[in-house]
Amino acid sequence: MKKIKTKYILFVLLACVSITQSQTNTNKPEIGYLYPAGGQTGTTVQIIAGGQFLGGASEVYISGGVKASVVRHYRSTININKDEREELGTRLASVWNKRMAELGITNPPPLLGQGNFGRRNAKAADANDPNKKAIRPVDHPLLYDLENKSVRELLNIREMLFFPREMRQQNRQLAESVLIKITIDANATPGNRELRIATKQGTTNPVVFQVGVLPEINGLETGNQKFLLRFPELAQAIKEKPLELPVLINSQIMPGDIDKFRFRAQAGQKLVIETHARSLNPYLADAVPGWFQAVTTLYDANGREIAFDDDYRFNPDPVMFCKIPATGEYELEIHDSLYRGREDFVYRIAIGQTPFVTQIFPLGGSEGVKTIASIDGWNINRGRLMLDTTAGGENIRHTSCPQTKYPSNIITYAVDNLPECNETESNNIIKNAQQIALPVIINGRINKPGDIDTYIFKGTAGQKIVAEVSARRLNSPVDSLLRLTDESGEILKWNDDFSEVGENYLYKDITGLMTHHADSYLTAELPADGNYYIQISDAQNQGGKAYAYRLRISNPQSDFAIRMTPSTLNIRPGASAAFNIYAMRQDGFDGEIKISLKDAPEGFVLSGSTIPSGRDNIQMTIKMPRDIADKPASLQFFASANINGKEISHKVIPCEDMMQAFLYRHLVPSQQLIVAPMNVRWPAPPFEYTGSSSLKITPGKTTQLIYKIANRPVYKQMKLELSRPPEGLTLQDVNVTADNLILTLKAEENIKRPLTDNLVVEISTEVTNKQNKKTQAVSMGVLPAIRFTIE
Repeated sequence: MKKIKTKYILFVLLACVSITQSQTNTNKPEIGYLYPAGGQTGTTVQIIAGGQFLGGASEVYISGGVKASVVRHYRSTININKDEREELGTRLASVWNKRMAELGITNPPPLLGQGNFGRRNAKAADANDPNKKAIRPVDHPLLYDLENKSVRELLNIREMLFFPREMRQQNRQLAESVLIKITIDANATPGNRELRIATKQGTTNPVVFQVGVLPEINGLETGNQKFLLRFPELAQAIKEKPLELPVLINSQIMPGDIDKFRFRAQAGQKLVIETHARSLNPYLADAVPGWFQAVTTLYDANGREIAFDDDYRFNPDPVMFCKIPATGEYELEIHDSLYRGREDFVYRIAIGQTPFVTQIFPLGGSEGVKTIASIDGWNINRGRLMLDTTAGGENIRHTSCPQTKYPSNIITYAVDNLPECNETESNNIIKNAQQIALPVIINGRINKPGDIDTYIFKGTAGQKIVAEVSARRLNSPVDSLLRLTDESGEILKWNDDFSEVGENYLYKDITGLMTHHADSYLTAELPADGNYYIQISDAQNQGGKAYAYRLRISNPQSDFAIRMTPSTLNIRPGASAAFNIYAMRQDGFDGEIKISLKDAPEGFVLSGSTIPSGRDNIQMTIKMPRDIADKPASLQFFASANINGKEISHKVIPCEDMMQAFLYRHLVPSQQLIVAPMNVRWPAPPFEYTGSSSLKITPGKTTQLIYKIANRPVYKQMKLELSRPPEGLTLQDVNVTADNLILTLKAEENIKRPLTDNLVVEISTEVTNKQNKKTQAVSMGVLPAIRFTIE
């Protein structure tokens, strides 16, 4: 019991630290959710973006056949007082009574209950009191066009705005909202878009907005039907018809919610009920397990359960497959597994006889080689799919199964440049091992529970080999287990799960969405000449036609992938901003990697653009031209390195560094890097570094950096600090003269060495608010990064 308590206390402390740290960046505009989080092609929809520091929202940036504009920004409604709630109740009651009269209900039930707003008449009588302070009307996007709200929409407002405070998890990070109008072209390609909002504080992080082809409806909160059950006359008057299929349902889960939807289906229909929840908001920083874990159940008209799902294989978003037994009405139920809920527990459920691919083989092909995969699943009318293996593309690629009307789910596959072969059964035991020649990528399957695929190859003493599985990252359910043995059967190396973990539990993987890193990886130096065996099996003793894998066995293939954060950079014109670069090195590659800009608008300057040998994380800076246009620019970084005499180049993938469940962090890829000019009153003052592009720092001594500046008082008001300096390196002194800014650095005698890094200096100044006379620190950007070495 003592151990349990200790672990619990540690978890709470980590949670508190994480929350505190997340609140220090007080001015960064953030979107926490969109609702609804998508729309149908050829339609215009209004959505709510919930988040923080969204004041001054002016423009919406979204790509791919979608146009969007800001309707209005709404302040927080977390702290509305009793008088304001009374005023809102009066407004709602007026519209409610009109709707009741239109329905012919002579004795309508009160929308908000008799006790809650018993003082309304007294409030009205006080309205003419000149000494009484005016009540600020409550404003919220749900109240937009209030006079024309339907009965169900009024019930939805009742549940969302008057939800019991003791049950609601108040979150200031979701308190503000922006109402957005979105128009989707009729020929827009279905799939995910990224939506950002330009605000007074800068441009927000990207969030997912899905473009679909199915007819859509928005679910409305009705108190889980409790309110309507008490008033059968009203329930009958507004009873809705069952939904017609296919349909896509948008809704949100509030604490304790169980949402239910009725629809009609025909006997023999092969329905796919696909939920998008975690795929809309990949990680929730302040929730365990770190996302909305949806649970779905399907009932027939008699309340008999006919299908259930709480995930799809290893994906937390459930997908149900059901062949309808009889024509009639069915009810779909959804809730959170822990009955949690909040505004950002947003979901989209597609219901219909739509295509869904459940298995593909092989999981990829060789670059430039014609590859046709076999596919199977629900409502699939083609069993073969051509894979795009064109040279020069990304290693991990995505496609969809072309159908006559509806696109399928996304299919993920790999394209590599090594020779390939297919597994041949039966190779379950050593004596039947399949002979292979290195290097090779083997396309195989764990055909059934207990299946062990065995491969034999000839090796030499001192030879270095790598065995790597690609399965889970390609959406295969395989949880691989690898073993390397010699001829005697002795296990030389083995691996179950492999993940690359950086500082502070930062997980670096290709998808950014893995929480179970189930793909195996091992490397070994062979001790002697002879035959060696690689065995692959499923660690959970599962198997089947869907359990496909790609197994690479080769000498080390030195390579790398690069990620950067954040994917939105807000920069003062003429100033620089810092960003983080993460190197994901492959098979022991440890060399220097250079970062460059491609086709950037004139005037952008990248500084500190080299990842030193042995480093996998470093800060760099980018400077924005002073005369930049007021629209964001989409930039693309490339990374290159010389590996074995050959120049290798890869795109740098922009990402968001997202926290999961108070502690774990993941690099979630974004579609594009956006650099946005900040609309600020004070432009960045000019700095010109006069020293060498590479600085040498001597332990135990001081080093000066000299910048040429203009003779302006603003320099004396600035505060300068080192950003993420190595332990033992400090900014000892800042001296401002008529022409120069002189920074004095001090390196302790015991500082870690040798070290090569980038020196980044943050600049801020204090600004006094004219209304409340309070001062606050305002960032002025950073000085361009300077490469330094300590020997």
